Amino acid sequence: MGGMEDTDPPLKRVKYPLEEPKIFLEDSSLTSSIAYSLGDLMAKSLLSQGDEEMLGSNGIIRKTEFVKIITNALYSLKYTKTGAILEDESGIPLHSLFVNEFMQQVVDGMWDDSLATLQKIDFIDENTFKLATFLIKEQKFLELLKIGNLDGALATLRNELVPIHINISRVHELAACIVAPFSGLSLCLLSQDAEVAKSRSKLLEKLQKLLPAAVMVPDRRLEYLVEQALDVQCDACEFHNTSTSELSLYSNHHCGKNKIPNQTLQVLRAHSDEVWFLQFSHSGKYLASSSKDQSAIIWEVKEDGQMSLKHVLTGHRKPVSIVSWSPDDHQLLTCGLEEVVRRWDVTSGDCLHVYEKNGIGLVSCGWFANGQGIFSGMTDKSICLWDLDGKELECWKGQRTLKISDMAVTGDGKKIISICRQTAILLLDREANYERLIEEEEVITSFSLSKDNKFLLVSLINQEIHLWNLDGEIKILAKYKGHKRTRFIIRSCFGGLEQVFVASGSEDSQVYIWHRDSGELIMSLPGHSGAVNCVSWSPANLQMLASASDDRTIRIWGLENQPNLMRGKAGQNNGAAIHNHSNRRV
Repeated sequence: MGGMEDTDPPLKRVKYPLEEPKIFLEDSSLTSSIAYSLGDLMAKSLLSQGDEEMLGSNGIIRKTEFVKIITNALYSLKYTKTGAILEDESGIPLHSLFVNEFMQQVVDGMWDDSLATLQKIDFIDENTFKLATFLIKEQKFLELLKIGNLDGALATLRNELVPIHINISRVHELAACIVAPFSGLSLCLLSQDAEVAKSRSKLLEKLQKLLPAAVMVPDRRLEYLVEQALDVQCDACEFHNTSTSELSLYSNHHCGKNKIPNQTLQVLRAHSDEVWFLQFSHSGKYLASSSKDQSAIIWEVKEDGQMSLKHVLTGHRKPVSIVSWSPDDHQLLTCGLEEVVRRWDVTSGDCLHVYEKNGIGLVSCGWFANGQGIFSGMTDKSICLWDLDGKELECWKGQRTLKISDMAVTGDGKKIISICRQTAILLLDREANYERLIEEEEVITSFSLSKDNKFLLVSLINQEIHLWNLDGEIKILAKYKGHKRTRFIIRSCFGGLEQVFVASGSEDSQVYIWHRDSGELIMSLPGHSGAVNCVSWSPANLQMLASASDDRTIRIWGLENQPNLMRGKAGQNNGAAIHNHSNRRV
């Protein structure tokens, strides 16, 4: 930091984390007193600036603060000369003379002089001064210790740090360095750089976060305010479904409905009978589908978004009701209708293992979070867990599931969720051996767990879908209506940016999409010629949605301005959820 030009104020070029500065103190009572005193000081500051020139259409931006923040941004961007010119032309310095002097003294290691100067700066209360003093004296101690001056370090600790009476735990750590200098040195200098200049620069960063913003403008403050404004715009955008890379500062952000999948881009026709289930892999690279034709198909998503057939998986003797991706997407489970579960290698398409139990059919399947075990609901209403080689590890008997049953396991592998009665869902905590129930008034036909395990979509026989909160108090947050369901199991899923949309199939051959939080029906998508049984939203492409239908096809939905992909044969949760289609009728 030495040898700076006169036009380059000290430390204006130091970069800080792009977030609201925070002071982390170990003494909570001291923290509260600082917050109170700083609030009083800042309030007095605002009152004293009542005649200051204001900017903006609403007249609420203080010109002095605005110019300082711009100057700060210029220095952060390394536009040093331009920043100095702005200070000179505007007559508004980024820092006062005392602040500049204080910063230079810290850089030069003039510890006593820096504290004397700090006392001359406005808005510094007693508690803040104590904290700043501790940081400066700590730096002095560490530098003395580093050059081997143990006597000087000990004197600093005893006579300068201990009398401050704050951060006692840190004082004990520093004292340990004196007692065992060689073993403790690494602890004390853990956050210190080899070069003194860099360690002093880090000290200034800490001091900047400690001192009021009116004294030292937080670095990159303008970037923080702009990002905050963009976040507010995104939060207010009803149909927000774009990545941050598409945001612009040139205009206010707004997503229309055209950012939600609304046009058929591809029709997949490889199944020879009704398509009952489909699910994107966790990475979004693959899509798996299962059908009444007793097969499952793995589709690969190409870079241009087009689907191509990768493997047709055969071997089941009954319709394949569901599929489930392993956590790493390298393997796939398929479940025959009250039959067996098969595990497949995604790369080769080979069947690696068949899971079955004498005299009992399997009705669902899924993976545990570590990928080292699978579980399944059984026709005897039990839930069984196997290792990959087929050895039964656990089995929960009793009415843990139904023959017509969806199941899911949370991302941490601790909780199993299943339909245990026609109107109830069981939340089974494996570790705590604890059970809770979600109870509905109508018959439950299916459910879908959100990727973050915070929400559960529950489809009911009365043509409603309920959104349940699982994070904290278990309660209904929203209800979705409009789709048709009279005979078959129709599945729904979460999707879009932060899974803020809900999509569902329907017996009227359409796909329905709602806003998750408001419950508003956004659109319905016609195209299929039979009941739409299942939908899945790509976790990788926010504008890609797949639907499976009784018309034996799979439709890939995207945006209107995307080019139509070739049609013909390739021709919901994306977590560890498992499902069963039974005989499709409820």
